[in-house]
Amino acid sequence: MGMTPTAEKSNGKHRARRLWARYCVRPLARAGPGLITGVADDDPSGVATYSQAGAAFGLNILWTMVVTFPLMSAVQYMCGLIGRVTGKGLAANMKAAFPLWIVRTVVILLLIANTLNIAADVAAMGEVAELVTGIHRHTLSAVVVFVTLGLQLFIPYHRYVRFLKWLTLSLLAYVAVLFTVHIPWMEVLRRTVWPHFSFDAEGAAMLVAVFGTTISPYLFFWQASEEVEEMAVPPVSRALVRDPARAGRELHRIRWDTLTGMFFSGITSYFIILATALTLHTSGVKNIDSAAKAASALKPLAGEFAYVLFALGIIGVGLIGVPVLAGSAAYAAAETMGWREGLERNTRDAREFYNVIAASTLAALAIQFSPISPMKALVWSAIINGVVAVPMLVVLILLVSKRSVMGKFTASLRIRILGWITAAIMGAAAIRMVFPG
Repeated sequence: MGMTPTAEKSNGKHRARRLWARYCVRPLARAGPGLITGVADDDPSGVATYSQAGAAFGLNILWTMVVTFPLMSAVQYMCGLIGRVTGKGLAANMKAAFPLWIVRTVVILLLIANTLNIAADVAAMGEVAELVTGIHRHTLSAVVVFVTLGLQLFIPYHRYVRFLKWLTLSLLAYVAVLFTVHIPWMEVLRRTVWPHFSFDAEGAAMLVAVFGTTISPYLFFWQASEEVEEMAVPPVSRALVRDPARAGRELHRIRWDTLTGMFFSGITSYFIILATALTLHTSGVKNIDSAAKAASALKPLAGEFAYVLFALGIIGVGLIGVPVLAGSAAYAAAETMGWREGLERNTRDAREFYNVIAASTLAALAIQFSPISPMKALVWSAIINGVVAVPMLVVLILLVSKRSVMGKFTASLRIRILGWITAAIMGAAAIRMVFPG
């Protein structure tokens, strides 16, 4: 005897809940350093850069997301590997393997890049919040800074990030846009694998920005340090150089956690570029100078409500990204100086560590009061990250190749080759941008 319509409907609801729990709730709830890094990678700087790329170059910039996925996965895997194998963050390992002047130079570059990135992120968050509330963006930027700083200082990061990461799902509204506009799929696929891309100064600058926001230096330090933080969570585990019996399971976890995070980041970025290419670029809008213009790419889906969706997405990723930016700088400085560190420690136990977080965040608040357009500042912060990433990549690859650091867990030849390819591409783009002749 068949089920009644009511029973069928109830059964369908239960099945939908099970699927939602299995494929959405559980993966996000179990998110490790790799997935959190992937989410933070699509910070306001990333959203602005990908939107500008899609508007300016249309479908001909989609190829970058295909190329960057294996490269960013390899780079972030190396970072996670260093943290888990050695039980120390990236800066601490650099300090032990390289002259101190190299480490200090890298950390100073990171502090400058991160502070500028935080300033751009905070300014963009204030601008999109102004679209929804009508309150002046500088006031809202200040509110965002003090809320973010308060969360970092008084609440362990792992407690509030589990709620914030749900806000990032609003960025998937860009995917929904593609169901409301005509998509020339054959042309999309053709341009993804065979683009019409000119490697002139403008193209090189955008390439540096896209690679810089996708493969950002702050993410290197963050993932390595978060792997160290994870080791403090019960059951307590030791560094793999001292506990090699756990290597198989742990390396498998890092690999899949990183691939999951980078895939989420990459697919979201791809759809942001595609959505803006099919909406803004095709309508002749090739320069995004405001959050309102970027949000207009969502109008086919939600009309004026697009501003709310866009604001939620930007604020959500910003509230995740700003602690990652400030935290990565603090980890690097603390490891270099030998201070106590960790977002799970209270402010009394790691005073200098939190002082760096507070200083970089408050300095960013001061910078964002400049007359520069927040959306332009976001793209330029990505360009700065792209330039700074090159020397940091070289140091990272040398580090994971040293048996004196990694023991028998040095990165594989394939991973190192991908790392060198990344450094070469980003270095060539940066040189072409600076010397266009």
